[in-house]
Amino acid sequence: MFSHFKTFGLLVSLCLASVLFAAAQEDKTQEKPKKVEKTKQQQADDLSKLTTADQVAESTVLIYGGLYGREQLQRIRRTTVEAGRTVMTNTDGTTEQIPYIKRVLRGENLEKERIRVDQEISGSRYSLIYNGGTVVGLFNETIFTPKDEAVNAFQNQLWRGLEALLRYKENGATVALNGREKYMNVEYYILDVTDKQNRQTRFFISTKTLRVMALEYTIDAVKYARRFYDYRYAQGTLVPYRTTLSAGDRQIEESVVSTVTYGQKIEEDIFQIG
Repeated sequence: MFSHFKTFGLLVSLCLASVLFAAAQEDKTQEKPKKVEKTKQQQADDLSKLTTADQVAESTVLIYGGLYGREQLQRIRRTTVEAGRTVMTNTDGTTEQIPYIKRVLRGENLEKERIRVDQEISGSRYSLIYNGGTVVGLFNETIFTPKDEAVNAFQNQLWRGLEALLRYKENGATVALNGREKYMNVEYYILDVTDKQNRQTRFFISTKTLRVMALEYTIDAVKYARRFYDYRYAQGTLVPYRTTLSAGDRQIEESVVSTVTYGQKIEEDIFQIG
């Protein structure tokens, strides 16, 4: 599933007002005046003009930036403090709820991003820190080298998540549009993002709202699918407050955001080890 616009004004005219109006109107069931119906048809026609990978990618970035695109994302999300909980499903079917706090210092690209995730597991604090492209662990105050499985899962959240699309230009990634597909009466643009390490992620983007509803990637013949729900605006930027991750046909993770704040001061030394 799942050449630039010549001017920013054309991009806005093709998708901004039409997408927001369509999203606001999609749940209304009462009969509309003929003039409004015509307007909705015009909006659908506008969206059909997104025919290239760059158009779809740039329009999506624009929406997530609250209609101001990457400049808004860069300005607002200089730092991130996010709190929530993750439910992990073990191979035996048992589940474990893990509270977390994630702190991010935004870099020029994802390679220069600094991320710290603190989790409470069985009364102990378990932290993973991403700095300079490497991942280091802390168990309480003891430094350790995380297992490959934990490192890969952590890296995949970054390099195969929403930021892989929203910052594809900064990361030097390429985008390719593979047409559209319809699932359960919802139509999606199918957009592939391939980074400099040749990691490919397929994004399913609603043709009506230009929100990413799901993404897929394959590792060692296992297909992973992350789905996004409960979109809200946080400080003028679009955020999914609930996500799930499946491996094959089995859900292995669900994360729910309780709070997210951008622009708070974060001390840089929390990302330093030793």
